[in-house]
Amino acid sequence: MKVLIINGSPRKNGNTSIALEEMIKIFDAENVESELIHIGNKDIRGCIACGSCFKSGKCVFDDLVNEIAPKFEACDGLVIGSPVYYASANATLVAFLTRLFYSTHFDKTMKVGASVVCARRGGLSATFDELNKFFTISGMPVASSQYWNSIHGRVAGEAAQDAEGLQVMRVLARNMTFLMKSIALGKEAYGLPEKEESKRTDFIR
Repeated sequence: MKVLIINGSPRKNGNTSIALEEMIKIFDAENVESELIHIGNKDIRGCIACGSCFKSGKCVFDDLVNEIAPKFEACDGLVIGSPVYYASANATLVAFLTRLFYSTHFDKTMKVGASVVCARRGGLSATFDELNKFFTISGMPVASSQYWNSIHGRVAGEAAQDAEGLQVMRVLARNMTFLMKSIALGKEAYGLPEKEESKRTDFIR
């Protein structure tokens, strides 16, 4: 099993990192390989819907998105971590995810996704929902915990005092591990669900 972890915070050792590191401890204990990539402080532009990726198989902007795409294809699970800005994820992370999901055309069905959000106080649920949409449009099961996958902290290091938030991260990592292993066994025994030909309906005639 392998998990790819994306830290969307511009602060490499901030509170979002504390949450993700708590998950990594569990992955290590469960013999799940994990790779943490910090993208929140990178210069990543947004998608321009040019459609070039449908011809070339990669994004027209050759940056970190294309570099990480093979790692995304190879992993069994994807964890996305973000601080909350105005009840939303970090814009750099959203630009990265939009291009990563849109430009990679491999089958993402049954890769497990988990989003982790960090805030001083509010906006956690809205950001949590925002990130989960990347998974649910791609046929990826969403891993859950005993509460919404969130942790609180304002100044760097403060999240380490959120005992409940840290527990949520540990439970999330255990649940995600169980789900990935269960799906792997299910693939061996039953294969992936049958796919239908995609139908697209436009609302403007």
